[in-house]
Amino acid sequence: MALRGGAVLAIWNDIAPGGEAEFDHWHTREHVPERVGIPGFLRGRRYEAVGGSPRYFTLYETESAATLAGSAYLERLNNPTAWTRRALPMFRNTRRTACRVTLSLGEGIGGALQTLELGPARGREEELRGWLTGTALPTVSERPGLVGAHLCEADMAATTAKAKTDEARLGQGPDEMARWVILVEGLDQDTVEGACRDFLSAETLTRHGAAPDIAAAVYRLTYSLSDR
Repeated sequence: MALRGGAVLAIWNDIAPGGEAEFDHWHTREHVPERVGIPGFLRGRRYEAVGGSPRYFTLYETESAATLAGSAYLERLNNPTAWTRRALPMFRNTRRTACRVTLSLGEGIGGALQTLELGPARGREEELRGWLTGTALPTVSERPGLVGAHLCEADMAATTAKAKTDEARLGQGPDEMARWVILVEGLDQDTVEGACRDFLSAETLTRHGAAPDIAAAVYRLTYSLSDR
């Protein structure tokens, strides 16, 4: 199946040297299960970089962007566990964005995923969105070995709902934020990188309306948990 629900929470981060084992243990044993237990959170996935950075990418699929600004989620953000209080100060280079799902194509979850962080050049938003949703991503999704191609656009209100919570104060300062996020999923790294190179290169994206500040990274799936 494609992305579940109408929104995602995308988080990229590194971890302070020496903290990786503790992060892995906390993230899989407590944090992702806690998040997926919140009403409206449908699935959580964790990835590790095989090309590019930051080292980790986490994706939560939710019913809607309202889930990511809702009372149940904010209650957890304002009541972090003791383990969370120890873990969050280890985060480095964090980028966190709540997004509305504009288009989601495909079935299943791939073992590899490429993230593309981008945004439209001034005055070219409709052009870029139209090309991505009408041509590029449908074409990519049909390529052998690919299982998903998704476009997600930042929701500022849902992203910034965290800003005044207790968890926000445990980090290293305000998180950076993406504008648009493209996710391309496939069976393996080579297949995903090849598809993005052929159809979604920085040169191709800018030609169709993207601003030049495009960031790409490739990840392998290490953990996934659904609400049922």
